Amino acid sequence: MGRWRPASLLLHRIAAASKSLTPNASQPPKRLHLSHTSRPPYRFFSLRAFSAVPSRVSVYTNEFDYGDPNYGQNYGLGVEEDDDTGKIPVKAYFLCTSINLKSMQTENISYVVPPSSRSSNYIALRYCDARSETTGLGVKGNMRSCRYMVVFQYGSAVLFNIDDHEVETYLDIVRRYSSGLLPEMRKDDYAVKEKPLLGEDMQGGPDYIVLKTLDTDSIRIIGSVLGQSIALDYFVSQVDGMVEEFTDINRGMEKTGTFTMEKKKLLQLVGKANSNLADVIIKVGLFERSEIAWRDAKYAQIYEYLREEYEVTQRFGNLDFKLKFVEHNIHFLQEVLQNRKSDLLEWCIIGLLSIENVISLYEIVRDSTA
Repeated sequence: MGRWRPASLLLHRIAAASKSLTPNASQPPKRLHLSHTSRPPYRFFSLRAFSAVPSRVSVYTNEFDYGDPNYGQNYGLGVEEDDDTGKIPVKAYFLCTSINLKSMQTENISYVVPPSSRSSNYIALRYCDARSETTGLGVKGNMRSCRYMVVFQYGSAVLFNIDDHEVETYLDIVRRYSSGLLPEMRKDDYAVKEKPLLGEDMQGGPDYIVLKTLDTDSIRIIGSVLGQSIALDYFVSQVDGMVEEFTDINRGMEKTGTFTMEKKKLLQLVGKANSNLADVIIKVGLFERSEIAWRDAKYAQIYEYLREEYEVTQRFGNLDFKLKFVEHNIHFLQEVLQNRKSDLLEWCIIGLLSIENVISLYEIVRDSTA
């Protein structure tokens, strides 16, 4: 028995070691946590959920960040990302008083985005480079490789994803079909960010808007509000000029008790005030809601947010108030000119009567001496 003891002890130790390697059925196995530094540098074979529905092209380069520990930070779900990350620049210009959209559409038909509404006061154009993905349905535009331009009949052009050094090239295209070019073009800057995993359709930010999906209808909606806003800036400046002119006239009248404006100049101001108001309401269509916004609540939300952000209604209210001030001054000066004309006619009548009396006295004196 003593000689078998070493062998028995050896078998006992082997059995104990095998039990220690066997996991306890009552306890779940512990997960292996990899730190950020120990993560493999390549994740191209990470498995993702498969769907039969085609997904849109992402505008971001971190397409394979799904499963990344910093995934939430990348898409704004954790730590807030840098405001300038992933912004698509938007530039709005008001460069003329009229654009021939029909000729522009005919001569640039290959770039025209098919309309999604019956509105005829604008066209959208898309310029894509070789990196765009071509499909059986046409060009599947990635915003990073496509540039968009929305042109409005009343003189605005809104550019998407176009760098500063390329702006003049695209504006020259618009100028070919423009009339009434302004001596000084008006400009406004904005930006769009796309976050496919955003919890809602849109989210506002300082000088930019965050969208869950950026498509051509979103571009049209954003372009329409920015185009109206920059056009409204121009018309407000025109009315401000008239207000300043009438202010100078009133100050002169306060000092001298009279004014020297000619009737022709006054009539020109009347025509300018009326045409500005008509252009804002009719040509710019400031109170005509976009058909796209009527059709889909998602676009209606973007439309209403941008109009509130740019204070379109309030600015028109200020414009209307200034026009009423101009109108009041015009009526007053017209009455003054009319009174001047009446006074002149009265003096003419008095002069004629005086001449007639002198002639009558002369005839009486002549007859009496005869």
